[in-house]
Amino acid sequence: MDEERIISPMLENSTEERLEKSLRPKTLDEYIGQDKVKENMKIYIESAKKRKEPLDHCLLYGPPGLGKTTLANIIANEMGSNLKVTSGPAIEKPGDLAALLTNLSEFDVLFIDEIHRLSKSVEEILYPALEDFTLDIVIGKGPSSKSIRLDLPKFTLIGATTKAGSLTTPLRDRFGIIHRLELYSPEDLTTIVKRSSKILNVNIEEEAAQEIARRSRGTPRIANRLLKRVRDYAIVLGDGDINLKITKHALNKLEIDELGLDEIDRKILETMIVQYGGRPVGIEALAATVGEEIDTIEDVYEPYLIQIGFIARTLRGRKVLPPAYKHLGYEIGDVS
Repeated sequence: MDEERIISPMLENSTEERLEKSLRPKTLDEYIGQDKVKENMKIYIESAKKRKEPLDHCLLYGPPGLGKTTLANIIANEMGSNLKVTSGPAIEKPGDLAALLTNLSEFDVLFIDEIHRLSKSVEEILYPALEDFTLDIVIGKGPSSKSIRLDLPKFTLIGATTKAGSLTTPLRDRFGIIHRLELYSPEDLTTIVKRSSKILNVNIEEEAAQEIARRSRGTPRIANRLLKRVRDYAIVLGDGDINLKITKHALNKLEIDELGLDEIDRKILETMIVQYGGRPVGIEALAATVGEEIDTIEDVYEPYLIQIGFIARTLRGRKVLPPAYKHLGYEIGDVS
């Protein structure tokens, strides 16, 4: 995937990660959108606090950039707990996980991003830790080896993944709370853009905030990134305030159209329409044709294109739908 892609829902670099942290809400009341998830989490957290027990283990899944890490931070804040952050690929050996677990304190929250990428050997060590708050360690090798069971402090695991289907059933079943984060509505994204503009000390018109929201592909991370780029245009070409005219100019220069599609999205759709004549196409063939990884198409491009009704997954493959023809200026039947 092109690292310069402005509407990628992935974090681009450590600088952007620091900027994103400054824009993150700290409490559930500040958290915008995902109303069902938020309402349920309020009940679960309040119940756990009244019972004086840790929150049940949570699994958060959905496309990247929707706030899984933000929600983990908020849960830890609301519980009054410390948050330890890691990722599936960073835990290479069972010993790495053991070191993490034994360094936790009572009621701490352990956040594992990309939890579907845990190795099988690491995952098996995690099972008793989640169920019984114990850790089984084998000392020595061969006939003289022995197993020692260590008690762990009661903690909450929050796992995040873009691929819930890649989790093994035994691991998924050990989560008491499972929530899918959905793509955001333009109304919620408008509120997020206005909130972020205040934090960035930027004045923005309502219509400009709505325009950024419309082109943000339902993703807060993209909305905040676009806001910062539009701010740059407003500072250089205007007086620093963001109005609708400067917003449209900036986003057009960035080649992001009114639905939030960029050059790569249009390439995928045009490939399906022109090269494959609108017929269903397998994901492997599509990935090879457009020069993208299968995972990138499935995790980054498809969720939004499916949501806006431009493509559909069928038993025969991905199929482009009539609204995509209209958006790109093609007539159905013109190309075969």
